[in-house]
Amino acid sequence: MERVTDVPESLARSADPAPANDYDSFAEAYSAENENSLVNAYYARPAMLALAGDVAGHRILDAGCGSGPLSAALRDRGAVVTGIDASAGMLALARRRLGDDAALHVVDLSAPLPFADGEFDDVVASLVLHYLEDWGPTLAEMRRVLRPGGRLIASVHHPLVDYVIQDPRPDYHATTSYTDEWRFNGQSFPMSFWRRPLHAMTEAFTTAGFRLSVISEPQPDPAARELFPDDFHDLSTKTCFLFFVVEVPPSARATGSDE
Repeated sequence: MERVTDVPESLARSADPAPANDYDSFAEAYSAENENSLVNAYYARPAMLALAGDVAGHRILDAGCGSGPLSAALRDRGAVVTGIDASAGMLALARRRLGDDAALHVVDLSAPLPFADGEFDDVVASLVLHYLEDWGPTLAEMRRVLRPGGRLIASVHHPLVDYVIQDPRPDYHATTSYTDEWRFNGQSFPMSFWRRPLHAMTEAFTTAGFRLSVISEPQPDPAARELFPDDFHDLSTKTCFLFFVVEVPPSARATGSDE
């Protein structure tokens, strides 16, 4: 699920685990802000699409698809897209965007994925993994449903933002939770995330059997300079998200063996 970072007001943070993130309670408002925001429309999504490259004919799983903007962009580029999300409310908006025949499923990413081994060429997970305390089971399932040579393209909160800028913690190397209060239409909603150091992220990918291909800290779309003159400079000169492309070895079996 993509996060709107430049609209909701952050009211409070805590080191304690928060209640489950309830996207259903603000799906319409979230989707509206996400659609054309600087961080999402001119940074996160363009970066994901650039890393994906030519996807014509690719079978792509959009894990945490939300209301479907990334799915729609990938489909426009010729991909065959399946979307999953834990929020039925967000998927209802995705179906409105993508059509009644779109392949959309309510799926919790901490559970086994309802797909066959090697069913997809690519998995995209835009600003999703930082909701999970343990990446292991989720990455193992993503690897399982990818064909040999397939890719996982993922973005997460940059660890420097989480540890140094947003909510400083004394131990960078610890995996810890924190809570933001997002605000829509005068109401606040608790959102919990898990932060981990960069080495824990890369180790999680390799432990799941992926090979690291790209780590990217991209720039926002230059078109945003005139649209968001007050915020563009900050986004283009500071860290925000971290992007990865990791691959299943070409000779690997879908069961997770590299042999």
